[in-house]
Amino acid sequence: MKKLHLILLFWFVAISTWAQAPATLSIPKNKYGLPVVTSTGLYQKLVAQNPDHELVELQSYIPGLVLDIKYATADNLVKEPVYTIATAYARKPVADALKKIQAELKPLGLGLKIYDGYRPYHVTELFFEKVKKKDYVANPKDGSRHNRGCAMDLTLITLKDGKELQMPTPYDATVKQSHPDYPHVSAQVKRNRALLINTMQRHGFTVFQNEWWHFDFNDWAKYPLMDIRFEELKKMKQ
Repeated sequence: MKKLHLILLFWFVAISTWAQAPATLSIPKNKYGLPVVTSTGLYQKLVAQNPDHELVELQSYIPGLVLDIKYATADNLVKEPVYTIATAYARKPVADALKKIQAELKPLGLGLKIYDGYRPYHVTELFFEKVKKKDYVANPKDGSRHNRGCAMDLTLITLKDGKELQMPTPYDATVKQSHPDYPHVSAQVKRNRALLINTMQRHGFTVFQNEWWHFDFNDWAKYPLMDIRFEELKKMKQ
């Protein structure tokens, strides 16, 4: 009788736990078979289930953060604006990590300058179509970690004048000198690059193999690909 009681208790607990668990939301797949969130309604449901999914607008969230959104201008890889708003978003845990990095850099007289964060999926498709050097753009068949709100393009600046620290190349240079382990740079450039990479790594990021400025958040796989424009994200906050 005692054994039967334990079995019934086990099943009661299991069923109760299952009933309380949030339903898994279905994300529609695109032509490549990739799940991509394209509606604000689905995005809001994902955030309601897990607040970490929120895409945070970084400049209003992180004190003193500087933006230089090249993709809102024609000064970029495709020589045309791909964003209509010069802003940057990232998932909540990514934004929290960047906030800690900004605070850690401040006593050194340094801060972060953001070139890009969350990138809607359709922009990745455009880049792959127009950029010839495919090693420097994500394949839409895989999607980009930028599309997940979990990749950041950034550099270091001095707070007193906003000037960028000297790095091996300008942002988005599609050359071997952009690789984070490229050896033939000056001692000062090497120190600047190492400071950036080491600081980011301490806070849960990994530098991309071809770009000293590109950092992937280590938990990127937890978040789905997104194709929601900045205008729609802003509208939801109004």
